[in-house]
Amino acid sequence: MASNRCNLRETVFHRLRPRRPDVFVPILFCLCPILLFNPPARAAGPATVTFTLDFPRSDPEHYSISVQSDGSAVYECSGKISSDSDDTETYQVAFKISDATGARIFDLAAQAGYFSGKIDSGSKKLAFTGSKKLAYKDERRNFTADYNFSPQPAVQQLTALFQNVAATLDFGRRLAYYRRYQKLALDDEMKRMEDQARHGDLAELQAVKPILQEIFDDRSVMNVVRARAQRIMEMGKAEAPSR
Repeated sequence: MASNRCNLRETVFHRLRPRRPDVFVPILFCLCPILLFNPPARAAGPATVTFTLDFPRSDPEHYSISVQSDGSAVYECSGKISSDSDDTETYQVAFKISDATGARIFDLAAQAGYFSGKIDSGSKKLAFTGSKKLAYKDERRNFTADYNFSPQPAVQQLTALFQNVAATLDFGRRLAYYRRYQKLALDDEMKRMEDQARHGDLAELQAVKPILQEIFDDRSVMNVVRARAQRIMEMGKAEAPSR
């Protein structure tokens, strides 16, 4: 009986004892090549659509707008510091594009084949309206196309949309300058801005809300100008509802 109990204890102890570490060594050697040659997949970066316009003797002569699929956007331009000066400046501002406009931009880019082929009409009879460029870039694609005029509806719509956004942001550039250096010039500039906004010639008004808010809060600015700033901000809210 004592011998049987002893054998039973030895059997139980053997079953409960932890496995030796060297049992796992072959498994680790098998896994190492898998981990080395199959690293974890990286998250895909945002796609980007960029519109560029170069038009000598216009104001601004150059500008570009880059919009990422996560809503981040940048406007950059080279233009006159004011309408009554020949001095130029380089201006850049980052902003957040509205969900609706961002979705439309990338939908139109897809309709245009991500600009992978020729998009220009090739006609020499058309008036020159500036050297334009559309570019698309993501993890798998990197295409750029130049044009003066495109017969593709998607490209036409993208061009008009980007030009309206650029017009808004350039108003913001000039308003910032006038508020700092020529407050009396704000009246005419705000009149033009409000008129264009009402006629649908501007887009993404919320992108210039910071300067409009500064003008509205500035007690040294004429009340009529401050009232216009408030109305334009209200139009921006209607155009781009809160997220």
